[in-house]
Amino acid sequence: MNVPREKISRTLRGAKAFVGRAVSTVRSRTGRTERRAIAAKNAEISALRRELARARGEEAGPGAGPGPPVGPPVFFVVGYQKSGTTWLMRMLDAHPEILCKGEGRFFGAAWRQRSLVKSDAMRPPSSLLYALRDAEYLRLWVERSVWSRDDDPDEHLDNLARMAVDYFLRGELAKTGKRLVGDKSPLLTPETAAEISRVYPEARVVHIIRDGRDAAVSAAHHSRNFGRSSGRRAEDGGIFEEAQIRKIAADWNARVGRTVEDGPRLFGDRYAEVRYEDLLTRPEEEMGRLLRFLGADAGGENVRRCVGSASFEKLSRGRARGEEDPSSFFRKGVAGDWKEAFTQRDLRVFEGEAGGLLSKLGYHRGEAR
Repeated sequence: MNVPREKISRTLRGAKAFVGRAVSTVRSRTGRTERRAIAAKNAEISALRRELARARGEEAGPGAGPGPPVGPPVFFVVGYQKSGTTWLMRMLDAHPEILCKGEGRFFGAAWRQRSLVKSDAMRPPSSLLYALRDAEYLRLWVERSVWSRDDDPDEHLDNLARMAVDYFLRGELAKTGKRLVGDKSPLLTPETAAEISRVYPEARVVHIIRDGRDAAVSAAHHSRNFGRSSGRRAEDGGIFEEAQIRKIAADWNARVGRTVEDGPRLFGDRYAEVRYEDLLTRPEEEMGRLLRFLGADAGGENVRRCVGSASFEKLSRGRARGEEDPSSFFRKGVAGDWKEAFTQRDLRVFEGEAGGLLSKLGYHRGEAR
């Protein structure tokens, strides 16, 4: 962005006036919409202050104008399970300016693990939002404290979640010498993008999208490897029981479908999509685009570093892309594998649940084996 100083200054004055007019609504029970508008405007102000500081050859200090202190840029990589979120996270983390880890499981207020199975012993049993909102005594304190009892308790809990996210992300970033930080946040629920917008309205969001049929195949193998399915073949010889493929299709349709609607609406130009299939066929072009979107150096050397560091050969410890290891997290790394794995029944069930979204996203329907 290259904005003249005078335009930035005029915009800042207008933004400050907006915030001043809205301050009186902050503690009102009916002012939640206005508070969200203030948060979005503060994010805009922060960005403008940074641009003005760059134009002046200065750094924007933490006390410069309204809004929260200017901190390191934060982003979230979202996507349905087995859609390439881990692959993309590894590529971004290889950049000398970017720390990207995951998955922190910050979002998903309605999600918790049904059972703490041994294979998940290193992962949180619920999302951070669920843990905060389900903490009975914390909620009672918020509802009864003189500092907060006249307000919406969920909004205060969201703000506490924001403080916690900052604490963890920026605390780790400070150890690295890098300047941007991101979390791989899977779409645990359809509301994930909306929750990110409430908790972190100025964040950038990268949504990686994969053909839902390929994601289903990869998820089925993953479930078998981690003991989450019976391992029995379906009656028609396929890898899915009918109830399983129906649930995966419905989940993919709900979570991805909601995110492609909420993302642009809530984040505007701070939301970007990337296709798993495009990362396969033109990785350097797509990685350069994402680095520019995040505000990182997108020079050729850095792009090649990111792409090379997370090649399938490296992630799979030597296998070529397409060479399958059913027991590996990085099983095959190809697009269109569903054509071999799906039966006609699988295809009929999946497209019955999610055919509209497949078409909307440009994925062609076709014949299974």
